[in-house]
Amino acid sequence: MDVSADPAATMARDDERLAVLAKALGHPARLKILLLLARTPGCIGGDIVAAVGLAQSTVSEHLRILKAAGVIEGQIDPPRVCYALAPGALAPLAALIETLDAAADDAACCVTPDQD
Repeated sequence: MDVSADPAATMARDDERLAVLAKALGHPARLKILLLLARTPGCIGGDIVAAVGLAQSTVSEHLRILKAAGVIEGQIDPPRVCYALAPGALAPLAALIETLDAAADDAACCVTPDQD
């Protein structure tokens, strides 16, 4: 059986990918880095360190996690690395959030008691 054609296997891979993305966004410093990159695409690593206000080694670890999750891209231009948001990387997570938000708006979903 071809695992790549198995819908359950595909869904499991998609779920794992979403979990990796969510985990990568799960730290305030990484969110700060992403917001910085959204405002200043092509940001140099040293500029990120200065803007985030953490040690260079700590920022490097956060950048590594974001890059491993596919959220950012780094282009090496010795001796610097230029970082930018990866196009479309967060689209699957945005789609999940939209789906969950729409489901939360469905009043027929469940009844919650009034809190007085």
